[in-house]
Amino acid sequence: MIPSILPTYNRAPLTFVSGQGSWLIEADGRRFLDLGAGIAVNALGHAHPALVAALTAQAQQLWHTSNLYNIPAQQELADRLVAATFADTAFFTNSGTEACELAVKMARRHFHDAGQPQRTRIIAFEGSFHGRSAAGIAAAGSEKMTKGFGPLLPGFTHLPWGDHDALRAAVTDETAAILIEPIQGEGGIRPLPDVCLKGLRDLCDEHGILLILDEVQCGMGRTGRLFAHEWAGIDPDIMMVAKGIGGGFPLGAVLATEHAAAAMVAGTHGSTYGGNPLACAVGCAVMAQIADEGFLQDVRARAGLMRQQLEALVASHPDIFQQVRGSGLMLGLKCKVANTDVLNACYAELLCTVPAADNVLRLLPPLNISETEITEALTRLDKAASALSSC
Repeated sequence: MIPSILPTYNRAPLTFVSGQGSWLIEADGRRFLDLGAGIAVNALGHAHPALVAALTAQAQQLWHTSNLYNIPAQQELADRLVAATFADTAFFTNSGTEACELAVKMARRHFHDAGQPQRTRIIAFEGSFHGRSAAGIAAAGSEKMTKGFGPLLPGFTHLPWGDHDALRAAVTDETAAILIEPIQGEGGIRPLPDVCLKGLRDLCDEHGILLILDEVQCGMGRTGRLFAHEWAGIDPDIMMVAKGIGGGFPLGAVLATEHAAAAMVAGTHGSTYGGNPLACAVGCAVMAQIADEGFLQDVRARAGLMRQQLEALVASHPDIFQQVRGSGLMLGLKCKVANTDVLNACYAELLCTVPAADNVLRLLPPLNISETEITEALTRLDKAASALSSC
C-alpha cells in the first residue's frame, strides 16, 4: 500500500522538531550540528531572531492578498534586490523551480518580440540541475531526471561540462540563451572558473543572445559575495534566485535587465502565491543581513577557516577523501568510498551533510556558523572518517 506521503524521497531515519542557529534537535533530544542548512536554504540558521520577528509581525497584519494588488513588502524587496544587483526588475516566485520556468519563458519571449521567433533554443550543460518542472528536467536532460516523463519540452541543447569547442559550435541562429550554474550544486560542487564565466558573457554578447545564471544554490552570500558571478566581474541578463533568499521561508525570484525582460508585459506570466506578504517580509529581513558587506566579509573569513580545516582532513584521511571542492561556504568533499557511507557515518556523529553527484558530500552550513562550530564540525567529520577507516 502506498504511504500517505508520496514516497519520492529516501528519507533518513531522523525527525527534527526544533532548531537554533547551526543546530537541529531530534525528537529524542539529540543535538545535530547542521552542515546542510536545508540544502543551502537556512542561510541564517534556524530560528534567527530577525526572521522570526519579521514573520511574526507580518502574520499579525496580513498573510495574502494575491498579485491583483500592490504588496508593500514585495516592493521593498524588489527595490533592495535591484539596488544591490545588476537587475532592473524582479519577479517573485515560491521556488527555484518556478524561477526556472519564468527564465525560460522570458528568454524566448524576448526574441519573439524582437522579431526573431526562431531563437528558442537554450544551451545547458551536463551535470546541471534546474528544478523538477517540465522546463527544469528538460534543461538538465539527464536520464535520472527525465526517464519516464516524456515527451520532454523541446528546445534545449545539452553540452559536456567544460567543452569550449562544443559550446562555440552549438551557438546557431536558433539560440536564445545559455543557461548555467556558476557552481553546480547537485552536480557535485563543480565551480565554473571565472575566466570561463567571462568567456560565456563574451560569447553571448558576440552572438546577441542572453546569459541566464542559475544562482538558486550558490547565490545569496553563499560564496562570500552576494551572488557568485560577482567574483568574475560579469553580469547576466537573467538570473534565477531562491533557497537562501527566504532564509527557510518558501521564496524565489527572477532578476533581469530591462533589455531581457521588456517583453514580459501584463498577462504574460503570473503567480498566485509568489511575492506574498509573508515571504517578502522575511526576504527583506534576510537581505538586510546578507547584503551587508561586513556580513559577507565574515562569510569569507569563515569559509577560509573551513577550507583550511577540510584540506587538513583530506590529507589525514587519503583513503576516505580525494579533494575539497567549491567556493565560500558552498563546499564539497570528493569521496573515495561511497558518499552515502560517509553521510551515514556523519549521522552517527550527530552531523548533518548533503550528498551530491560525482560521489561528493556537500557542506552547506548556515552563513553565520561560528568558528567554534566549524572546528566542532570538522572534529565530527574526522571521527566519521576514522570510523570508516577502521571498518
